[in-house]
Amino acid sequence: MANYKELEGFSVQTLAADPDTPGWVGSIFYNSTSGTFKVVKPGGVAVATWASGGSMNTGRVENYGNGVGTQTAAGVSGGSTTTQVALHEQYNGTSWTEVGDLNTARDGTWADGTQSASWVAGGSFPYKTNTETWNGSSWTEVNDLNTARAFGGGTCGRSSTLGLVVAGYTGTANTGVVEQWDGTNWTEVGDLNTARRKAGGFGTSTAAFAIGASPTPSALVESWNGTSWTETTDINTARGAVGAAGTITDGLIYGAETTPRQITEYWNGTSWTEVNDMGVNQGNAAGAGGTGSSAFMAGGTDGLVAVANTEEWTVPEVVINTLTTS
Repeated sequence: MANYKELEGFSVQTLAADPDTPGWVGSIFYNSTSGTFKVVKPGGVAVATWASGGSMNTGRVENYGNGVGTQTAAGVSGGSTTTQVALHEQYNGTSWTEVGDLNTARDGTWADGTQSASWVAGGSFPYKTNTETWNGSSWTEVNDLNTARAFGGGTCGRSSTLGLVVAGYTGTANTGVVEQWDGTNWTEVGDLNTARRKAGGFGTSTAAFAIGASPTPSALVESWNGTSWTETTDINTARGAVGAAGTITDGLIYGAETTPRQITEYWNGTSWTEVNDMGVNQGNAAGAGGTGSSAFMAGGTDGLVAVANTEEWTVPEVVINTLTTS
């Protein structure tokens, strides 16, 4: 009987630890630590999972649009407990630390940027035009929005000098007004086709998505090309106030204000696919991330009270399966 080397031209390698790079895909190896034979299979979004991270110091809701940064260097400001708060917390991938507060307590804001340089705009109640910028140590009030509002969508391109504030609620009606930030001023640009509030959003100031709506759940998606909005492929599950991360070719939405709150959908540039659910029942929370392959959600509600949970989305490059006999 032929052995493995005769069939494949090489022996099964012995490794002390499982490999984690795509170059090993298709390989069989012997793990000397566990004393088992294993095979390396492709990873990717289809097998990605959510895992619990460090809890925020203060649980809060109505901050789904104001997460900034990445999974290991994030920031969340404002929100609401039983009242609006000005609290600003930063995440290092393990734990949250309270740092300099906003000048104006508020919830329902928009935000973009990095952990060390970001902006926050709008908010309620009353509905606000205030914009503040963060320099890594303190917040400064700068030029206001043109239209006072809250509870809209925006970008998460991790830019402190570019960004969009999309749609929202003015206190009397939903709006489709869109404003673009250039680092100094807000300029009104092309309106959404459908006025709405609590749309999720990801992308950049010249290539972005506005996704869903709440309190009436919606599956509607519109794409922005820097000039105008076009209705495009709907998400699979109608909802709003989602967490969002990524670009218009690699994006993720997750959570929701209304049930079901745990559904995650991935956008590959062509279509939406439901992937693994979140580990907790969570929505109306801060979400951001560099790409659809690396995202986080913090705070929000489980449908009853404000929570401090953090969930992290991780896409493995490879999957290791143990070989068994039967």
